[in-house]
Amino acid sequence: MQQWIIGILGSMGAIVMASAVAWAGADQGAFYDGVSVFVWCGVFAFSVQWLIFIHAWFAQTEHFFDLTGSLTYMVLVLVACYLSEAYDVRSLVIVGLVLIWALRLGPVLFFRIQKAGEDRRFRSIKVSFPTFFMTWTLQGAWVFVTVSAGLGAITSGTTVAPELAFYVGLVMWLAGFAIEVIADRQKTAFRADPANADAFITTGLWAWSRHPNYFGEILLWAGIAVIAIPTLQGNQIYLLLSLIWVVVLLTAISGVRMLEGRGNKRWGNDPEYQAYMKRTPMLMLWPPGKDR
Repeated sequence: MQQWIIGILGSMGAIVMASAVAWAGADQGAFYDGVSVFVWCGVFAFSVQWLIFIHAWFAQTEHFFDLTGSLTYMVLVLVACYLSEAYDVRSLVIVGLVLIWALRLGPVLFFRIQKAGEDRRFRSIKVSFPTFFMTWTLQGAWVFVTVSAGLGAITSGTTVAPELAFYVGLVMWLAGFAIEVIADRQKTAFRADPANADAFITTGLWAWSRHPNYFGEILLWAGIAVIAIPTLQGNQIYLLLSLIWVVVLLTAISGVRMLEGRGNKRWGNDPEYQAYMKRTPMLMLWPPGKDR
């Protein structure tokens, strides 16, 4: 019974949060068949999750969870662009940036799970229908909220020629994407070495930050938000709050919190690990050896 209560409340909470975002995004912009295109994007965000969930539940597999998340990002920006007939430079660039990011990250996460054989996060979740369903529903809200500023720009109906915000945001995205890719590759190479089986990474960008990949991801989504700013109208300006969601999600809900919890259990009594944790920022990149 407790699992059903948690699952129902969690799913309802995700839908309520997404509905609030849809309200802000639908304040201005394009409509399709009498419904805001932004709202249509929210419908697609959950529909994709629930469709793949059916297979995941009956097959009792989590292998397609992260890949479905990446697919949903791609579906949303393409649907927004097509239904809004938004073919201006800003909209097309946002679509392109999201596609590039999702096309890289989705397969990386998918093959990582394939190699490991399972995603340990789902061991106890996938056997319970309400909590497993809640997890997929939460991912729908996660994707919709994260990309909401970009969707707002695409569906706003406002066309602004590339100006300072456009180029600043683009540079931010490029820097964030590069940091995320380099950090992921460095960690993959580190893990591939059998000598590092029981070690933690402290080299490359990981000497500058304990989680440089998440810093890069936050930076690239901030870049998309900056690109979007000139086109957001009315209540759409609230979509910029999605950046707070990204930071909280990656640092306090998933990502950093979970990884540091595992790290503390595994190496918490190791003096070298303690020293690394003390001298290295959690998120922001900072040159090793420099006073903070």
